[in-house]
Amino acid sequence: MSRPDYIPSLDGLRGVAALLVVEAHIGFIFPITAPHLVTLGDEAVGLFFALSGFLMAHLYGSRAFTRENVLDFLVSRFARIYPVYLAAVVFVAVLSIMHNLDFVQPIVGVTDFVRHVFLLGSSGVFWSIPPEIQFYLLFPVLWLCLAQPHRYSGVIVGLTVVVVVDGLVELPGPGIMLVSKLPYFLFGAIAGMMHSYWKGWIPSALTGILTLFLLAVFFTYRHVLSGFSPEFWSLQSAVAAAVIVGLVARQPPIAAHVLAAAPVRFLGKISFSLYLFHVPIMFLARLTFDALIPEPALIVVTLFVAAVGAWFIHETIEVPGRRRLVLIWQDNRSRMVSRETPADQMDRAILNLQQIEKRLQSSATSTTADQRQISTTPEPDGADGTVIQDNRNEKLRA
Repeated sequence: MSRPDYIPSLDGLRGVAALLVVEAHIGFIFPITAPHLVTLGDEAVGLFFALSGFLMAHLYGSRAFTRENVLDFLVSRFARIYPVYLAAVVFVAVLSIMHNLDFVQPIVGVTDFVRHVFLLGSSGVFWSIPPEIQFYLLFPVLWLCLAQPHRYSGVIVGLTVVVVVDGLVELPGPGIMLVSKLPYFLFGAIAGMMHSYWKGWIPSALTGILTLFLLAVFFTYRHVLSGFSPEFWSLQSAVAAAVIVGLVARQPPIAAHVLAAAPVRFLGKISFSLYLFHVPIMFLARLTFDALIPEPALIVVTLFVAAVGAWFIHETIEVPGRRRLVLIWQDNRSRMVSRETPADQMDRAILNLQQIEKRLQSSATSTTADQRQISTTPEPDGADGTVIQDNRNEKLRA
């Protein structure tokens, strides 16, 4: 928690979003209660996407764009997502094939299971993972644009056009393809860039109150205000999500006190495991305690069991799996990535040529007139002259 790039308020924001996703799925587990619930799952996932874009730009955008840094990024992201994701897919697949269990969000058949293993599945909450991974694959292009904006201005303009067209035609959501979610990631990345470069701004308590107000409006406006379209996925909501993430990242007073509180940050810490596993855990908890307690109390129990289960999975699968993959990569990194850049190789070659030239020049000045006479024989003269001349030419070419 003491990392210089760690922002406690963002952990809290992630925890709030995860909790609202869980709330949105209570109706799947408790159909009787479902009509009385206001679901905010779309807003929460949109906030997750903007937060992901923000963190990628903030954590990696200012680093040198090199082959090893890009590979480190891709391995780190894969290790962060895939081990616990695969565990969730296998867990749901097992529940789906159990007779008489009737799991609410099943993975049906071998083909569907393979699609999920290869990050192309859409059962339950798994639909949001493919666009996340696709954004990670796209991010090195954004990274290159951040590193050399003048050289790749055409790419930047192209991405801007794609986002605008995407927003105007309102490509459908949720979907498992990045194109329909690209504005959330890109606007989040812009907010991350602004956060990294505009470090002088210190928000006031009024900014903190405004941040909490915007967060509340973002989650409730479709359900409170009449006249708004029920469709959430739009360019406007992507901009709003990025603005909220950017404001929260500044840790303004009052808002930071709320979002960086220990219980909220705990939910943010386990948010990914909670996101992936809350439906099957709550489903099994309901089957276990259904006949013992009334439904209102049972909902509270299942929520508590889901949080405890997510913490356990976070500690036993998510964190160890991530660390294990990163350690494997670090152990084999030197074999796959050259630590010496082409510029380093060129500098070393020039230095070697200079040292050879100095030795040859020193040898030439110490020769006697007799040695010069001997050097009229073809072979030594040709050798010395050729070596020196070639070295100078090589130096010039290098």
